[in-house]
Amino acid sequence: MSDESQTAETSLESGEPTAAPAPETTPAEAAAPDPVKVLEAEVADLKEKLLRSLAEMENLRRRTEKEVRDARDYAITGFARDLLSVGDNLARAVEAVPAGDRQTADAVLKGLIDGVDLTGRDLIKTLEKHGVKKLEPLGLRFDPNVHQAMFEIPNAEAASGTVLQVLQDGYVIGERVLRPALVGVSKGGPRPAASLDKSV
Repeated sequence: MSDESQTAETSLESGEPTAAPAPETTPAEAAAPDPVKVLEAEVADLKEKLLRSLAEMENLRRRTEKEVRDARDYAITGFARDLLSVGDNLARAVEAVPAGDRQTADAVLKGLIDGVDLTGRDLIKTLEKHGVKKLEPLGLRFDPNVHQAMFEIPNAEAASGTVLQVLQDGYVIGERVLRPALVGVSKGGPRPAASLDKSV
């Protein structure tokens, strides 16, 4: 007989109550996390994922609204750009007839000139109705964002960098440049006042 079985027999024979053997705990059971804490961590993780998803959806909604707004505002950009050359050609046709000849022209020619002029003005009004605006740079400071300098004009009276001549009108649609104005800029005059804001 083994020692353990002998001890068990002697304790039974003596009638003394024996203590139940202590249950053995495995390392896995000892390190088992609290189920409440596990569920709280899961809830926190899911809540964070939900908040991130909601934020992402809100950003997507804003981006989509901006894209739709831009598509609506700038949908006619290509078409309007093509029509600008038609308006330019109509203006050139009217300018090709000297002012003196317009006054002395017979009724048919005068009617033709007036019709071409009215058509050109109506085209510009229609473009303006759809958000295309004509730039009026004459006398303003040169802005490389909306003007394209073609040449410099020596002029000691005008401030250097002032638009003195417009060769071709410029147009914008919304905040975008449809076509820059082709301009002649003054050179040699007094420098424009420097900006007071030196922080760059």
